[in-house]
Amino acid sequence: MSAIDLDDIKRRMEGSISSLKTEFMGLRAGRASTAMLEPIMVEAYGSKMPISQVGNISVPEPRMLTVTVWDASVTASVEKAIRESDLGLNPMAEGTLIRVPIPDLSEERRKDMVKVAGRYAEAARVAVRNVRRDGIEAARKLEKDSEISEDERHDFETEIQKLTDDHVKQVDDALTNKEKEITQV
Repeated sequence: MSAIDLDDIKRRMEGSISSLKTEFMGLRAGRASTAMLEPIMVEAYGSKMPISQVGNISVPEPRMLTVTVWDASVTASVEKAIRESDLGLNPMAEGTLIRVPIPDLSEERRKDMVKVAGRYAEAARVAVRNVRRDGIEAARKLEKDSEISEDERHDFETEIQKLTDDHVKQVDDALTNKEKEITQV
């Protein structure tokens, strides 16, 4: 009669990890990659939308990204969103084409990017812990409603904690790898 879906809890924690990995793709190590711009949200048509929904991102050369905006009216918004992102990029618009030169990573810029990676990782840890909290609250409610015994609740909480520890470790490992990638010259 178990009403707690551990698979759902695990799936939600996996979602936090995969969204962290997507954010990490935006933090470049040295060369241009379209994934760098993917996390950027652009103010367009009265709402925020991913940059990939307003234009085409390409890598014409190792130190250059270009964004070909489909609608000229959002070019300025795209340019502003790139400039205001945490990536330290300086886009230049030419009509509907936005050139984004990728500067060499200075030591200071690398340190900034490690800090940004740390913020992303902390947000992922918080998301995982929120899922844990939801699961434990659900277990306690079931016990209170006499649907499960105290022992069953305790078993669920132990299982949920194991999942949490595992996923927090995955976040920490991903952060360690990203920091290595950013700091290696």
